[in-house]
Amino acid sequence: MLTLQFIPYSEIGSLDSEQKINKLLRLAKEDKIVVVEGKLKAEEEAKLIQKTMEQINSKFKGLEICDVNSDAIGEGIMNKLRNGIARLLIGERMGMTIIGPASVIKEIKKDPNKIRLFTKDVKKRRGRGKIKGGN
Repeated sequence: MLTLQFIPYSEIGSLDSEQKINKLLRLAKEDKIVVVEGKLKAEEEAKLIQKTMEQINSKFKGLEICDVNSDAIGEGIMNKLRNGIARLLIGERMGMTIIGPASVIKEIKKDPNKIRLFTKDVKKRRGRGKIKGGN
């Protein structure tokens, strides 16, 4: 079963970087695809990648990370100015970040108007058709 978990900014905005990274890494290690409101800071993303690399083993293959800006292509000067002021006041809440285990996510493609997230076949990954509780 594929699980998506949405985390609103209000849930992680008050956490320090270490707490935020630990929470996101824990959820991804539970085979959840996490959609976070807002973007991680560059330092947080680097630290998340570093911690991920330290924890790779036979069960945990790593993470796929993608951040998406809410800035539209061809956005007018007034909207750019308004979004810039909003970022100064409330931080990087614009956009979203998608994080998931490499064992589940095959590829994330960003196009100007959409995100395409391709997953691996879970049945192949989990034991090729074993039936639990069967006679």
